[in-house]
Amino acid sequence: MTVEATYGVPTVAMHTDKFDRVVRSVATVNGMPGLRQAFVPQPIMGKTAAQLRAYIDGTDPITGRPVMQEVIEGLTQPFNEGDLGPVEFDRSTPRLVEPDTADGLDRLFLENRWTDMLPIVLPTEERVQAMLAGTRRKPDEIVGRMRSTHFREYWEYTVEKVAVNAVMAGARPAVAGMSFVNGPIRDEIGMNSGTGALGPYNHANATIGRAYGLLSQNLQGGSIPGLSYMGNQGNNYNYNSLTFAENEERSPWEPFHVQHGFQPTDSAVSVFSSCRATAFTLGLREKHWREHCANMLRGMDPHTPPVLLLDPIAARQFIDRGGFTKKDALIDWLYGTAKMSASEYWDYQLIQNYIYPRATFGEEPWASKLKAAPDELIPMFRREDIHVVVVGGETNGYWRIMGTNYQKTVSIDEWR
Repeated sequence: MTVEATYGVPTVAMHTDKFDRVVRSVATVNGMPGLRQAFVPQPIMGKTAAQLRAYIDGTDPITGRPVMQEVIEGLTQPFNEGDLGPVEFDRSTPRLVEPDTADGLDRLFLENRWTDMLPIVLPTEERVQAMLAGTRRKPDEIVGRMRSTHFREYWEYTVEKVAVNAVMAGARPAVAGMSFVNGPIRDEIGMNSGTGALGPYNHANATIGRAYGLLSQNLQGGSIPGLSYMGNQGNNYNYNSLTFAENEERSPWEPFHVQHGFQPTDSAVSVFSSCRATAFTLGLREKHWREHCANMLRGMDPHTPPVLLLDPIAARQFIDRGGFTKKDALIDWLYGTAKMSASEYWDYQLIQNYIYPRATFGEEPWASKLKAAPDELIPMFRREDIHVVVVGGETNGYWRIMGTNYQKTVSIDEWR
């Protein structure tokens, strides 16, 4: 769909039959209900060339027609009148529901998929008003847009809708959905940046994370397994994300928000998305720490860039072992270390799925990587996509690499 819509190249999209509902839905919400599609059996991973050829020479398991006939017809026959054009959707949800018992309302919210399938605090008008008292913004002010995946349409949402979902999560009025926080507000709302900061045992960390998950569910139309949520195994981070405060006081480097243009006295939140992968270890050994770090970086899928979450002990070890007195120097080293042969890089499935098409149309830096010799070592990640955050209580020098995508850092003060 992207190739046809963005680059104007006639396309027949090929999918496995497991994705029948989701790909037709995605095409429709993007105004291309007649997008030509063909299907082959699932799976294709691990199949031999002969088995894959048999799929192509065989019949479409959805329509029962020959696959290649569908491809040829899709590339040569014109679209019908109803195949293209604007599509309208009702993006509204009721502001109020009919009065009922608490059990009845809990059931209503569950049946309408307005929850994360866990018990909620019912968002009564009184509770929502108390939450809104924590901001000077108007309840009907549009504050953002969200979509379930980058293939789907954006939904707009208001301050009041944010407040509703924060109430449902059990958050307090001073709290909004976020990933990690810098500045004075960390202490004001009692966030944890030390021991157990990534765990569930702090009210602010836990409820902010859950509020962020509920916002993600309710303000983009809802995630439905098999239709708009296609995580093969699912991701437990979806329940409450990773929400914590950076341990600025024990960090040997400047705080994350200062790196991004804020003053140390500003309160800010930094948001990341697509958090899936984790690699972790204890400390940096004197002899082979470089190799250990390289192995951890190589263990990440190159489609998702790394964010290092370092206990202050581990952060100081990076200075002691590598001389990285500036965070930028550490990021430079990580960028230069995370390399693999071009042949291996382009063999990764997610790189083939999402990066290879962009490289073929000349997008950098991927176009240059595509021109590299098979044995040439190329960077796994863009330098600007690598980040370092200090968090932890110094009970030990554990640290981890999260595979996740940085979105932005924004001021909290301007929303209060």
